[in-house]
Amino acid sequence: MNANLDAYWMPFTANRQFKNNPRMLASAEGMYYVTPDGRRVLDATSGLWCCNAGHGRKEIAGAIARQAAEMDYAPSYQMGHPLAFELAERLAELTPGDLNHVFFTNSGSEAIDTAMKLALAYHHSRGEARGLFVGREKGYHGTGFGGMSVGGMPNNKKQFGKGVPAVHLPHTMRPDMRFSRGLPDQGAELADALDSIVAEHGAENIAAVVVEPVPGSAGVIIPPRNYLRRLRDNCDKHGLLLIFDEVITGFGRLGSTFAGYEFDVVPDIMTIAKGVTNGAVPMGAAIASGQIHDSIVSGPDQIELFHGYTYSGHPLAAAAAMATLDVYRDDAVFDNVRSLRDTYEDCAHELANCRNVIDIRNYGFMAAVELAPDAEAPGRRGMEVLNKCFFDEDLMVRMSADIIAIAPPLVINEEQIRHVFKTLGNVINTVD
Repeated sequence: MNANLDAYWMPFTANRQFKNNPRMLASAEGMYYVTPDGRRVLDATSGLWCCNAGHGRKEIAGAIARQAAEMDYAPSYQMGHPLAFELAERLAELTPGDLNHVFFTNSGSEAIDTAMKLALAYHHSRGEARGLFVGREKGYHGTGFGGMSVGGMPNNKKQFGKGVPAVHLPHTMRPDMRFSRGLPDQGAELADALDSIVAEHGAENIAAVVVEPVPGSAGVIIPPRNYLRRLRDNCDKHGLLLIFDEVITGFGRLGSTFAGYEFDVVPDIMTIAKGVTNGAVPMGAAIASGQIHDSIVSGPDQIELFHGYTYSGHPLAAAAAMATLDVYRDDAVFDNVRSLRDTYEDCAHELANCRNVIDIRNYGFMAAVELAPDAEAPGRRGMEVLNKCFFDEDLMVRMSADIIAIAPPLVINEEQIRHVFKTLGNVINTVD
């Protein structure tokens, strides 16, 4: 590789550290990335939680190419193209409950900001001046000012000010839940913290509660059994909207199409991105209930919502999404998760006695191995594991500080699952 690395300011990256020792990817197919020097690296991260059907799917690439040749772009303001409407209808058929109105975005960050705007617009349409949002500690909802605000990761906000008014529920990661297999049996009562927030701020001032069903970016934080059901009930008790951020959990990651099905909880609005196009073209969406849509889209026959994006429902993204949904259906991709998630869980928890491991968390094809931080250099062990896996073992994992996350493409087989966790365990045992 001859390119100068200086010009590209990389996101969420220690730029100087990376450019001193770059981890470069040149191509991808199936379960593997290929480096510029020809090494095949097993992808245990689905790219970035998004390539659920594996890499290099010719069905998706072909659909994008055909659409690009037919029509590269169509405006979404006062204009439309048929494929966006077909995709919206298809997504509405897949979503739980009456979540049947799809507002297209280009990313998960845009999707969550859109969902928050929909909540505000809904209350405005009812003559209510609600402006406060409830997020959750350790939550991640993208990098827009709305998502940053309801998110509960301090480093994502400290450089940027207060953002949108928000308060936060406690996270659901306690010492007594360590090494739980799947859903912890204890902790559902943590959802009752919403009662205290309502008592302090007033339900009449709260626009919505925003949570990830399973927080991914902060290190795969598994909800206690019945926690999400209890949160839904508490929202209903106080008359609050519930927004599920399914950017990571959507499209089979947990075994069901969406977490709403997996946990039998239907939010008022949900957000999607990543897996909707298998990562091939940027796309996201906020999907709202009929009640929210109909309340906003009422009154005079004119623009009802002054919001949107130049690339909402982009033709290439819509083509990629339609092909992706075909792949999920035709290859029974989500069935693979359900058939192998017990093996996945067993393999993850076999690392419990590895060096410095203080917790293992898992559900579906999500797992986290948490390492005790080095008191003098927090995050060092996680970064060392990441680098040793990539450079020495041809394995790509994800790290957040000292937490190693494993979230492979959903087409992974049993042999590959066992290889991923065995290799990770061996690497962990080499780190001081």
